[in-house]
Amino acid sequence: MNVQGGTVVVTGGASGLGEACVRNLLSGGAKIAIFDFAAERGEKMAAELGKDVIFAKTDVTDEAAVQGAIYKTMEAFGTINIAINCAGCTTPMKVLSKKGPMPLATFNRTIQINLVGTFNVIRLVVEQMVKNAPDADGEKGVIINTASVAAFDGQIGQADYSASKGGIVAMTLPIARECADYGIRVMTIAPGLFDTPLLHNLPEAARESLGKMVPFPQRLGKPAEFASLVRHIIENRMLNGEVIRLDGAIRMAAR
Repeated sequence: MNVQGGTVVVTGGASGLGEACVRNLLSGGAKIAIFDFAAERGEKMAAELGKDVIFAKTDVTDEAAVQGAIYKTMEAFGTINIAINCAGCTTPMKVLSKKGPMPLATFNRTIQINLVGTFNVIRLVVEQMVKNAPDADGEKGVIINTASVAAFDGQIGQADYSASKGGIVAMTLPIARECADYGIRVMTIAPGLFDTPLLHNLPEAARESLGKMVPFPQRLGKPAEFASLVRHIIENRMLNGEVIRLDGAIRMAAR
């Protein structure tokens, strides 16, 4: 899939990994729709980046909200060729702490945003992508999801997060197999420790300590490096139905 001239939906596109994808793909000549719940930040980005970027306030767990954002994208750009799912949350909490069992609402919220939200966007963008004219290889679209190394080696306190990201990993292949019939590729990236807003509240010493856990390079990943892989996946048609760990060879310890 060519980035130039394509229309890209990026959930969670107003910050972190999603913002890096927006900026990378815009520089490659794509039109971008930012789907994010952070309206002030998203609108500011769209205004900064110009006419080829729009913002739609979106709760990815809400069917009507996602449908409305997709309608706004289609109205603005006429098509959706690429979707990148970066929206997510995390609430570190043990199954049993001094305060008692983890509230079921906490577990459900993480699953709803990270897993159900990703699937909600996938199913609704596929509905639009199948209408696209195929290219010479029969390709109509590309979908890239964001999991985490926590899907494979989650730490204590990550039961909800690991379950949500593990679900994204598990559904990648069956969705890719189905979407192959439609000319749509489906991939997932599982990043390790990246310098995103999720870590920005930590002291600098703590952030440096986390970076040193990575075998090589011994630092936190840069969102631009995530975006670079996203762009390569879009442009490399043989990447399909797979999960790529982007983690500097880290394997997370139990705690």
